[in-house]
Amino acid sequence: MVIGRIVDGIAQGVEEAGAALSETLFEPVIRLGVTGFARAGKTVFITSLVANLMDRGRMPGLAAAAEGAITGAWLQPQPDDTIPRFAYETHLAALTGPAPRWPEPTAAISELRLSLRVQPRGFLGSLGGPRNVHLDIIDYPGEWLLDLELMDRSYDDWSTETLARAETRPSAAGFLATLAAADPLAELTEPAAQALAAAYSAYLSAARAAGYSDCTPGRFLMPGEMAGSPALTFAPMPKLAERAPRGSLRREMERRYDAYKARVAAPFFRDHFSRIDRQIVLTDLLGAIHAGPGAVEDLGRAMNDILGAFRPGRNAWLSRLLGQRRVERILFAATKADHIHHSQHPAMTAIMEAMLRQARDRADFAGAETRAMAIASLRATTEEMREVDGRELGMVRGRLDSGKQAVLYPGTLPEDPSRLLVPAREGAERWLDGDYSVMKFAPAAGTLKPGEGPPHIRLDRAAEFLFGDRLR
Repeated sequence: MVIGRIVDGIAQGVEEAGAALSETLFEPVIRLGVTGFARAGKTVFITSLVANLMDRGRMPGLAAAAEGAITGAWLQPQPDDTIPRFAYETHLAALTGPAPRWPEPTAAISELRLSLRVQPRGFLGSLGGPRNVHLDIIDYPGEWLLDLELMDRSYDDWSTETLARAETRPSAAGFLATLAAADPLAELTEPAAQALAAAYSAYLSAARAAGYSDCTPGRFLMPGEMAGSPALTFAPMPKLAERAPRGSLRREMERRYDAYKARVAAPFFRDHFSRIDRQIVLTDLLGAIHAGPGAVEDLGRAMNDILGAFRPGRNAWLSRLLGQRRVERILFAATKADHIHHSQHPAMTAIMEAMLRQARDRADFAGAETRAMAIASLRATTEEMREVDGRELGMVRGRLDSGKQAVLYPGTLPEDPSRLLVPAREGAERWLDGDYSVMKFAPAAGTLKPGEGPPHIRLDRAAEFLFGDRLR
């Protein structure tokens, strides 16, 4: 019996090693990371991308689809048995059912494998015949990615920077009042620690609702099964002239911060982030503009931190983890392009490109190929022109959650991005020459034609940049 189990174990090990070698040599794998901050549309992006890769009638911008090189696509079990499967079928049913609705957002990591049958073009392709290319899509919250900046940052440094930002945000008033009433040198009591952490968590939630992106630690907004654990029960406190004594409230806050980095953040970067080949970062640019200059500046700062995360040489902890390995391509995509008339898409793209240039300069970034783009993973509106006060204005029409139709003119985005980015960088409280509106449109009802995925804007071009080169 024992010998039999040993033989079975050896045989299984050989079989798994052989499968891994075959996959590496003959069935390439593209690991695509998909992340974004709240309301950026990660779930919709993945659902629409997969649906449009399976039925490619709306993907002319993906060369392999336009040329007929992709001859088949199918879902199969994902390679990571310990990661929840992305609920593709459930989300697609929500988006395309008789009463379409936005799917429930994901709040933790998930994965999906889509396999593509590809017939490479050209002489070498005809000799080699078709091959399978596996697209492993890893969905994770953008807030988790920002935690990488904590890994080489002490509790004192993190607290100083976090409190400086909180002083400029009205939503932090409650937390700052709770912090002011706390005695950092007092002996730790769990109710005091919980009250401070709860006030800080409430501030982060309010900051995110107000359009801010830089809200660390990321798990505070999505605690899941870790809610109430000591690793998620801490908050920033002002730096003291001398280190607080053992057993004090502040000393325990520091210890729990270090535990969060070691036991919560580090495993994600080690087990998942380190294996990503290509990355898309989804951003709600229109929502940030609507929220005001502070939210736009905060989004730019978050883009800077993200670029720093993808450059191992800038982060000593990540350098030790990855060595010389780097993500090859990163796309920053401004979602909800269908919420403005197509005539404003160039301005929207220019703003994203300018923010990416600023972030690239701030992070002193080099390595991966980066690009900015305006997209709509699922088009929910139609366009129309209306005359208002003698001017022709481009508007969008869509269905609200109530079922009523609404027409929106969101305002005119400036052709010169500096008209938004300079006031944001200088700390302006509001826009002086524009008022930008947003509206929450529901998915449009309609019937998909055979061979066509859901309607979108530039999803095919995003796919071409992210992994089109691997399908040739």
